[in-house]
Amino acid sequence: MPMMVGEILKYTPTSTVGKAVDIREKDGKVWVKLDFTGLYYDADFLKAADVSEYKEVSYKEREKVSGSSREGAEKALEDLRRTEEEVDIREFTPSGGG
Repeated sequence: MPMMVGEILKYTPTSTVGKAVDIREKDGKVWVKLDFTGLYYDADFLKAADVSEYKEVSYKEREKVSGSSREGAEKALEDLRRTEEEVDIREFTPSGGG
């Protein structure tokens, strides 16, 4: 069953739970971006999660949890946005032994 944007998913290696906000395919590999971290995960390691496992975290709560100052949190978010713009998953190529 294909994953859909808006679905609540769990990344099994770390038990990270988030809502799918983007899905991309590259060379037969499916990548899903979760809202909780803003990162793309290999769909092979994602499974459907129960809604009770998902908690939307507001910006203020993230700041409190991280212990960062407002300025530090804003800088971190800006760095993430910049990195996301600079890194295009479509440019990734498979690597490894051959």
